[in-house]
Amino acid sequence: MMSNEELIEQFETGAIANEGFRHADHVRLAFAYLSRFPVLQALDKFSTALKRFASASGKSQLYHETITHAYFFVIRERMARCEGADWQDFASLNPDLFVWKDGILNRYYQEATLKSDFARRVFVFPDKCT
Repeated sequence: MMSNEELIEQFETGAIANEGFRHADHVRLAFAYLSRFPVLQALDKFSTALKRFASASGKSQLYHETITHAYFFVIRERMARCEGADWQDFASLNPDLFVWKDGILNRYYQEATLKSDFARRVFVFPDKCT
């Protein structure tokens, strides 16, 4: 398995193919950035690289600001709760983060919000009571 640094470098240089890059890979990549950089710097680097990746794949419309930021901060919170866990331990302790359809964000957001063009372009705070 690649180290966090190797994964980030591969992603930022375009060495990772779009085919097969799924939700779980996004979670792994967020974990890598959060393991290496302070949270706001990690978010900036992650979202910039993700936008570039989507654009290079001809799928810039797939980038979703609210989903990206919300997952990122949920991952950060979970990392703090299991401080010092490596990727494999983190993944095994947080299986709910890997569910895409009907995933964790459905606890915090109304479906219409996540499907909106506005939420795709701009981070929207959670709008659902849990």
